[in-house]
Amino acid sequence: MPSTTHAAVETNRCVRPDGRTLTYAVAGDPDGTPVVAHHGTPGSRLFAALLAEPARERGVRLLAPDRPGFGGADPPSPDYRSGAMLGPLLDAESVDSAPVFAFSGGGTAALAAARDDRVARVALVAGAVPDAGTPLDSLARVPFALRALFRVSGAIARLRGPQAVVGQYTDRDVPERVAELVAADFHEGLRQGARATAREFRRDDAAIVDADAVDAPLRAWHGRHDENVPLEPVRAFVTAADGELTVLDADHLGTLLDARADALEWLASG
Repeated sequence: MPSTTHAAVETNRCVRPDGRTLTYAVAGDPDGTPVVAHHGTPGSRLFAALLAEPARERGVRLLAPDRPGFGGADPPSPDYRSGAMLGPLLDAESVDSAPVFAFSGGGTAALAAARDDRVARVALVAGAVPDAGTPLDSLARVPFALRALFRVSGAIARLRGPQAVVGQYTDRDVPERVAELVAADFHEGLRQGARATAREFRRDDAAIVDADAVDAPLRAWHGRHDENVPLEPVRAFVTAADGELTVLDADHLGTLLDARADALEWLASG
């Protein structure tokens, strides 16, 4: 399918075996090591724009799919399982295997995908894990509550601008360009409406594997001040999976901004 360009990313589309459209972004070094990047909740393929510069500097070619129901991707089929889009994505890009980068709610999708032997490594950056105890976990049990939250958040963000979106993820001041990229990712994630987002959040949550089922090398970077995804459940999961955890003096978005380069470098070195 034809591609389109948005800011620092190029959008491609392919058709999955079930006939539904997979929409994904390509960014970074066009000749670099392929790395699959999973966006948060809500979020979209435009998340790749936040990683594009450090990816380019480290020889990484980012492949960032919209999870089904987010951004430009078709809603999931009734029998869809989280992580099932990995194979069609790698096939579309003629890639045998790739490491996986995940931020926030994308952590659960990345861990589900890690059951596939085509996943070489997994890096969680402020990433959610099973039973993470995030505020969205409780709301997701009542879908209309989660839909209402995203509708209100989206409306406020449209009225108040990018900094209103950033304020949901960090207390630090960020450059206006970063705020614009975060906001673009957030709004694109909700393009199909909060209904699809709530359904997909629950689907990812139900697809999680146990820590001892994660065969790929796992590293996590997490902020001790992260109020979106608490630290201790992440520490417990990574320890049980024989992974490595780096704790930063940062909050949710702050961890992404501080650790994205290190995580991409580790993924590309495997």
